Amino acid sequence: MLRLLSRRLIAAGVLLVVITALTSLLTTLVPDPTHNLLGMTATPEQVAAKRVELGLDRPVSVRYLEWLGGAVQGDLGVSWFTGLPVVETITARLPITVSLAVIATLVSAVTGIAFGMAAALRRGWLDRALQVAAALGFAVPGMWVALLLVIVFAVQLRWLPATGYVAFAESPADWARSLLLPVVAIAAGSVAAVAAQTRNAVAAVLNQDYVRTLRSRGLPRRRLLLRHVLRNAAPTALTVVSLQFIGLLGGAIIVEQIFAINGLGSLAAAASSRSDIPVVLGVVVVGVLIVLTVNLVVDLLVSWLDPKVRTP
Repeated sequence: MLRLLSRRLIAAGVLLVVITALTSLLTTLVPDPTHNLLGMTATPEQVAAKRVELGLDRPVSVRYLEWLGGAVQGDLGVSWFTGLPVVETITARLPITVSLAVIATLVSAVTGIAFGMAAALRRGWLDRALQVAAALGFAVPGMWVALLLVIVFAVQLRWLPATGYVAFAESPADWARSLLLPVVAIAAGSVAAVAAQTRNAVAAVLNQDYVRTLRSRGLPRRRLLLRHVLRNAAPTALTVVSLQFIGLLGGAIIVEQIFAINGLGSLAAAASSRSDIPVVLGVVVVGVLIVLTVNLVVDLLVSWLDPKVRTP
């Protein structure tokens, strides 16, 4: 397990450097931020001075290495537009996006695994309904679901707020109400995907010879399902859930725009439109770290559930 962990950490470090280097290279293609900072009426002398101040007159490789040296020490630089440290700016927005993605993942995982197991065990109309729901979940865009939820539950019924976010510390009840529609919008398609994959995995395990043998020996159904069937189907379900979390994290960025939630999504959109390169790089680092952490945790869980996946 320690060898697996060390390999994953080394690969994660290399991947993080590669992605941030490519992002830094791509930032050379964005519009010159000095025009956004100084205005279109700025003189060429003012623009040149501002470029020197921001370090844009130096090669991108030099700028990246300086940024990387600070990032290793926990310093992601300062926003060119607000003057605030990037770490402070991201820290203020991160809990909102993470809470959206984590809650949506938990909802999709619990609901999807429950429906998937039920469909695999009962078959019949429930199995056919799940296949139809999975197809609809893949076909219907999350943005359309979000807009439909706003129209029905916020505009017409007025049960829930259409926009905004309330911190948990201010009011747990209002926090839950502000997250309900965004979470449902994000998790709607993911539930069907998790359910479909769980159904296939459980059905495959139920057809194994050892399951039929245990069933013929009179092993209690509950123990058979929880200890043997679900445990052997869990690696597939965990892998699907981890992939859905990554997708939900990206979906949260889009949903934040619809529900006017000031998370990482709105921060990334604003920084990209203004060519605020330090903030863009900071958001990329945080996003990659979250994805790598989730993948690492899932790899460790899968290797614990199924030792055969470990490489000697």
